[in-house]
Amino acid sequence: MGHHLGSKSSIVPLIDRLNKYPIGLVDSDKLREILSLLFDEREAFIASRFPLEEATLPELVRLTKIPEAELLPLLERMADKGLVMDMPYGEEVYYLLLPGLIGFFEFTFMKNRTDLPLERLAQLMREYLEESQAGEFFGSKTPLTRSLIYEEHIPVTSEVTSYEQARDIIRKAGFGAVGMCYCRHKKEHLDETCDKGAPVDGICISLGSAARFMARRGFAEEKSVDELLAVLDSARKLNLTHITDNIRHKPSFICNCCSCCCELLLGVQMGYHNGIGKTGFRAVIDPERCNGCGVCFRACNVKAIALPEGVTFAKGADRHALVADSLCLGCGACISVCKQGALSMVPADVRAVPPLKRKDLYVRILKEKHRLTPFVVSGIKKSLSGFFSRKPSGKIIPIIKE
Repeated sequence: MGHHLGSKSSIVPLIDRLNKYPIGLVDSDKLREILSLLFDEREAFIASRFPLEEATLPELVRLTKIPEAELLPLLERMADKGLVMDMPYGEEVYYLLLPGLIGFFEFTFMKNRTDLPLERLAQLMREYLEESQAGEFFGSKTPLTRSLIYEEHIPVTSEVTSYEQARDIIRKAGFGAVGMCYCRHKKEHLDETCDKGAPVDGICISLGSAARFMARRGFAEEKSVDELLAVLDSARKLNLTHITDNIRHKPSFICNCCSCCCELLLGVQMGYHNGIGKTGFRAVIDPERCNGCGVCFRACNVKAIALPEGVTFAKGADRHALVADSLCLGCGACISVCKQGALSMVPADVRAVPPLKRKDLYVRILKEKHRLTPFVVSGIKKSLSGFFSRKPSGKIIPIIKE
């Protein structure tokens, strides 16, 4: 590994290909080192030749010029490493190159492994995300992910749809699995632990076709609906924030996130206040009940609650806290910790409706980044290829189609 670092024959074409996704990867020396550790030279070449949609083995043979008997074990190895997703559908298997984020960066730390220098990758990924990637990930008007509200804190008179509720999303998914938290596992390799005591394993939920892939390839363990709901209950006891895809139809994951480990929540704290889609609610504080004890400060996962500027904890001071509406996700993780009953949820002034399907989300982000044309052209080419060859166009998969 690493022998092709900086090689224009492999790494640069791979970066160019990855940058056609809605969330690309900003080129830098650190990125090139990360990719050289994750992909060997042949894997990088294969990845660079992937189309923008799913592809069958014969299609990839044509694109790479690698014989089928030689290519298939390479694709199997890439799937085991979390670089590509394989999707059996009837008698055919479809392959999809995963994006960097959310994609193979996360899969790198979603199982225990000895094939990679995890300590070095943990340090590189932290520095890369902080120095180069935040603007690319959080910079579009439409966020890739959104927060979910704790249902028990929703005002009785409020109308709440099923896509806003984690429990309903799980019940409707059809298949689910639980695995490691990428963020906390990565921190372990930096000799750091979660301030809230959240576990590394058995805490991140995947759903649907993504969960089937993860369970099949050892990144997660299949769980029943009741077991998945129990994971949610455990997360709520730790005042974690539920985060999912920013779509209404068939979200593929529910992460249970904290302010100290989660890179999504860190982005909000870094100033990308709209980097995660907010719920239709906001936390408010009753100044008559609040005594400024500060317990909710630590519970909030985006540091949206604090004392007014200049106010201290001195006796006799007006010590009630305030919620910064621009930061508050409306998740409700803070509510249960307040022993004074001073915190509650109220409907937000603006209630954003997420895109319906993943393809709608990605098309919107690509339009905002002026990167839609390659997908349009690729889609036309695939449709024409399917028409002239009299073959079906393939299983619809969760990158740009639905």
